[in-house]
Amino acid sequence: MKRERRIKIIATLGPASATSEMCAKLFEAGVDVFRINMSHTQRETLPEKIAMLRALETQFRRPVGILADLQGPKLRVGAFGGDGGVTLENGARFTLDSDPAPGTVKRVHLPHPEILSALEPGHTLILDDGKLRLVVEKASEKQAVTRVVVGGRLSSRKGVSLPDTTIAVSAMTEKDRSDAEAAAEAGVDWIALSFVQRPEDMADLRKIVRGRALALAKIEKPQALIRLEEIIDASDAIMVARGDLGVEMPLEKVPGTQKRITRMCRRKGKPVVVATQMLESMITSPVPTRAEVSDVATAVFEGADAVMLSAESAAGQFPIEAVQMMNRIAEEVESESIYRSILEAQRAEPEATGADAIAKASHEIADTLNLKVIAAWTSSGSTAFRLARERPNSTVIALTPNRATARRLTLVWGVHSVVTKDANDIDDMASRACKFAVRERFAKLGDRIIVVAGVPFGTPGATNMVRIAFVAKEHVEKA
Repeated sequence: MKRERRIKIIATLGPASATSEMCAKLFEAGVDVFRINMSHTQRETLPEKIAMLRALETQFRRPVGILADLQGPKLRVGAFGGDGGVTLENGARFTLDSDPAPGTVKRVHLPHPEILSALEPGHTLILDDGKLRLVVEKASEKQAVTRVVVGGRLSSRKGVSLPDTTIAVSAMTEKDRSDAEAAAEAGVDWIALSFVQRPEDMADLRKIVRGRALALAKIEKPQALIRLEEIIDASDAIMVARGDLGVEMPLEKVPGTQKRITRMCRRKGKPVVVATQMLESMITSPVPTRAEVSDVATAVFEGADAVMLSAESAAGQFPIEAVQMMNRIAEEVESESIYRSILEAQRAEPEATGADAIAKASHEIADTLNLKVIAAWTSSGSTAFRLARERPNSTVIALTPNRATARRLTLVWGVHSVVTKDANDIDDMASRACKFAVRERFAKLGDRIIVVAGVPFGTPGATNMVRIAFVAKEHVEKA
């Protein structure tokens, strides 16, 4: 199955996409990676879901990516007495404390001592997804006295966001640790960590995963932006989770932040996913708004590796239509004449390594000769990652003997993975690259392609050779 676009599409599993038949339709419509939200998934049912998705690989003869998204810490206020809630007036004093007694209009229990010990005067607390806003006036390890800036109804166990406060605990809860182990053991390809604040959070995830999956950091807290470059370096990929970012920082700052994260990831060669509310209206409508179409298009124009659907595919009334719409938007944007000029303007200089030099040279050769395919022999996937960083006009076909590598690359911009045994020698490398380019319908008789590999074969990270190969009659017949 050949995609007509370079950006990838991630769709979230849920009640609207729970069956193998629906997942097959979503894959046909354009999904490259399926997201399993661990907030709504029992560990016991995880292997069953993964087996259902792996069956698609047999049906379509294409690798299917699976992303497990960890829940992360859920910070909430305690319970209120009476009818379970109070109304906070603007300008009133309201205390959050360590007392587990039922809350009143004056105070409520905050069952998170790590928050109380981290709050300082001037820090903001945002409650109930941005509906209420408090500012700390006095703080101690037992309580925080706040002033209500934006009041309203506050009910029991509503969420707490802390845009100014760095909490001195890991982003991983015990549930996350258990879920990460279960996901890695079950064979997912990517594991996403929520509410990352520091690079150490990603180190915690890597210790659990131990290379069995790649680690993705979700940027949804302003604190993460302070150490963004370090977090990107500590991660295999990044997700711009705009929902919580829009709660914890002014909404008007989110678009610029999205662009900054996308460009830094591109510069460092790390895949970047843009997520949350991309086609939100399609949860209940068969068509999106013009603003949503422009939102998706902006992510495509910026060269993001993937765009993601959440509730649209998990619980919406039109999951297939949402994927088809996202697919059409991506194809249309990538056919625009200004698309390539935007990507080229943001190209970063390669690092001083042989592999990066080969990747840049391959891109320039392909552009000079107007070649449609760069075939990369890769074991770990690093060669394909480097080539994707260049955002070439050619399709990158990743030829790998490692099925896990092929699945992981389903998240990466412009990469079409093929699982095959490793090459025997240089001639076999070129011949089979031509054959697969024809079989996968990216090249035809008489075309030239670029072949990139490392010699000796099978050595991870040893990319050191580029060759131009000619698609001959024998390759077409073998395909």
